[in-house]
Amino acid sequence: MLEHGFPLDGCKTLDLFGGTGCISYELASRGAENQTLIEKDNKQVRFIKKTAGELNIPLKVFKMDVFKFMERSKEQFDFIFAGPPYALKTIDQLPDLVFEYRLLNEDGWFVLEHTPDHNFDKHPYFDRKKNYGTTIFSIFILNK
Repeated sequence: MLEHGFPLDGCKTLDLFGGTGCISYELASRGAENQTLIEKDNKQVRFIKKTAGELNIPLKVFKMDVFKFMERSKEQFDFIFAGPPYALKTIDQLPDLVFEYRLLNEDGWFVLEHTPDHNFDKHPYFDRKKNYGTTIFSIFILNK
């Protein structure tokens, strides 16, 4: 999905709800160089740091709540990925907060993984979505 649509070489990326870190590892393999990952679970953070070290990926990992990070961050990113738990009650707020807190650089992409229970087609920065049955990736672009 990204290979032909968004050039990742040298990008500054943000991985919200980092989980195991697999998205950040994949972004690094495609050329992203300045990467930040947010995860609040202690066990996952330890795993991510260990794995990133073994893979020699210079990954900035913050152990904290995603919403607190978003509110406090003064950085902007070229590419943001959010793969929140599907049961997260505030998932619908994520696109608004990304743009409200000005987390994206101009022409940056925000990709949100979610279920078909959520529809972002009418969001002002919505560009398109990829549907994989029970998983949907909605893409939002600043200055589309």
